[in-house]
Amino acid sequence: MKYFSVNLYRKMLDCAIEEGISREDFMDLSTAISALDQLQVVSAEEFLSLHEFLADKLGRGFAVRVGQKMKIEDYGVLGLSWRTCSKVGEIFERSERYFKLLSNTFDWQIKKEGSVSHVVLNREAHRKGMELSTEASLSATVVVLQAMSEKNITPIHVSFKHKEPEDIASHKEAFDCPISFDQSQYSISYKTEDLNVRTAKADASINKYLLQQVDEKTKGIKIPGTKFVRDVESLIKDALPTGIPSIHHIADLTAMSNRTLTRRLSEAGVTYRDLIKKTQEAIAKDMLRNTAQSIGDIAFLTGFSEQSAFNRAFKKWTGLTPSEFRNPS
Repeated sequence: MKYFSVNLYRKMLDCAIEEGISREDFMDLSTAISALDQLQVVSAEEFLSLHEFLADKLGRGFAVRVGQKMKIEDYGVLGLSWRTCSKVGEIFERSERYFKLLSNTFDWQIKKEGSVSHVVLNREAHRKGMELSTEASLSATVVVLQAMSEKNITPIHVSFKHKEPEDIASHKEAFDCPISFDQSQYSISYKTEDLNVRTAKADASINKYLLQQVDEKTKGIKIPGTKFVRDVESLIKDALPTGIPSIHHIADLTAMSNRTLTRRLSEAGVTYRDLIKKTQEAIAKDMLRNTAQSIGDIAFLTGFSEQSAFNRAFKKWTGLTPSEFRNPS
């Protein structure tokens, strides 16, 4: 599973609220805000979807502004270990090894060219959310390097693989250097001498201790159960047109025993029976809203052998008959 640190996800939410988005606007998030304290990571799908949602609400420059508000403490023990590096540029060498604490969707690489060092972010922008996340990452690089050095170190060039947005005012303010779009790679370039600047809080003994902590945390990353639940939901959805799948059938598809599947779902706070009902309800509502298929066909596609049984179940789920739900008065 591809993921991002929950700290980065939470930072987006906090910045959006600062810019005027209400907490009610986040009621439909796959992971409730109240549940974030129990997580280490969120799925890349959730993370990138939030980027896209907030760009629509607050403008394309929002991701860049989030990057500008990042603090070293937002990166947890990995960030603290950056602060105690001996040289500013060591942040990228360390990130090559430990960046999975923050995400497993990309990695960093330094390419030196004379007196200039190009810090390359190896990532494919296959969707708008990934483009936005990249803008946030490169923007954050500027403020993090300045925090590490306590000097006004600035990039000399920034390159993006994606097309130039209509409004790049936030980009210009954040990077304060030439910016190119439609390039062959994502990168932020610095004078090599600036990356060799000694960090303001370099401390070999503290740094060694923090690296030990980073090692331990890297080995202990736990993937949230929400991704597993969504995978099971997808399998149930595919099976429903031939009838409600047994737990044994889904367990076979996931290469698990019935007991292990039940336990994994329980750890995520759901039962198999509840997941069947949830999936049936979601499919039925979507088809009633967005298709012209008959109620009889929808009943069949959600695993019911008779329309009358579907009608009774739908009424129990929503308080409405399928016809009332499709054509509200």
